[in-house]
Amino acid sequence: MNKTASEILGNPNYLAMSYGGYRQNSRSIQPSLEELKEDMKILAAMGVKIIRTYNVQLDQAKNVLQAITELKKENENFEMYVMLGAWIDCKNAWTEHPVDHNQESEFNIDEINRAVALAKKHADIVKIIAVGNEAMVKWATSYYVQPDVILKWVNHLQELKKSGELSSDVWITSSDNFASWGGGDGEYHTEDLNKLIHAVDYISMHTYPMHDTHYHPVFWGLENDESKLTSIHKIDSLMLRSKNYATSQYERVKKYMESIGAQKPIHIGETGWASYSNELYGNEGSKATDEYKEALFYKLMREWTNSNNMSCFYFEAFDEPWKDANNPGGSENYFGLFTLNGEAKYALWNLVDKGNFKGLSRNGHAIKKTFDGNLEELLNQVQLPENYSEQLHY
Repeated sequence: MNKTASEILGNPNYLAMSYGGYRQNSRSIQPSLEELKEDMKILAAMGVKIIRTYNVQLDQAKNVLQAITELKKENENFEMYVMLGAWIDCKNAWTEHPVDHNQESEFNIDEINRAVALAKKHADIVKIIAVGNEAMVKWATSYYVQPDVILKWVNHLQELKKSGELSSDVWITSSDNFASWGGGDGEYHTEDLNKLIHAVDYISMHTYPMHDTHYHPVFWGLENDESKLTSIHKIDSLMLRSKNYATSQYERVKKYMESIGAQKPIHIGETGWASYSNELYGNEGSKATDEYKEALFYKLMREWTNSNNMSCFYFEAFDEPWKDANNPGGSENYFGLFTLNGEAKYALWNLVDKGNFKGLSRNGHAIKKTFDGNLEELLNQVQLPENYSEQLHY
């Protein structure tokens, strides 16, 4: 049982998920091998068979691969593959020195070499290498690089495939915001980007409608003809528009790709919806975040991508408190479909009912539903946004 990237990506029987697995307020505390194996079993019970990691600087990715290897030895039917991320930075990123977005970090070569070594060691598991994560989008001011840097390393990995050092079945990409893949302003439409699109095996595109409920709420709000709908149906309509907003970003990337004569698969490298926020997206802000809206977005994105032969590396599997450690109520801490202690959020209640997680646990807690399965209690936390009908277009 050893699938290739082309057999996995776009296959609805191989659901994809973004995975970190950090359980503490800091990444300095790495998840243990047993914790990683615990999570892999939970994900497998969901039908997830390919996960995405983000860097190989820390031990997490290496240990994830070891955990999967051990689970495969324990059970010959266990199947899990990895999209291995190699983090890419510009010069002086995350330092006290002025960042230089026109030069790359001297540490990038070591990151690429580590990724290659892991892909070779675990050739039965690593099926994709992603060069950078949101490394080209210009709002990533702490570390973004120009497309020529990503192109350099993508070409390097493609050459390793041609020489036989890497398996020819491994697909190479970069995982970035839709704007960076040509779906944004003209400043992104460069010759180096065009070369990159032709160089990758597929485009891994990010789309986050939730963030634009605050920053660009052109789709977020009630239209006049929806005023007579029930509250639940109003929310259903909101979330359908959110999904359509994501698909419009996909279409913009696809249109740009085709305009330069490229024909590459496009898969969703990241999308998600937080279940809580005490800030911009919460009930004091755009009123976007709760478990009901999160569940609707998850369902709609899975339906869209599965029916169109696309993979969706949904962000993310489990809540991770390190994401916004200084603000425990920050939305970044609540993108998981499971809570830190393994409570399944509303999006997964049906799988709990089906018994998918029977006998599984996280942090010593058996998998159960949030709100103890009380839907009325959950819905009491759900709010509708203000009416932005005069802005509704995209």
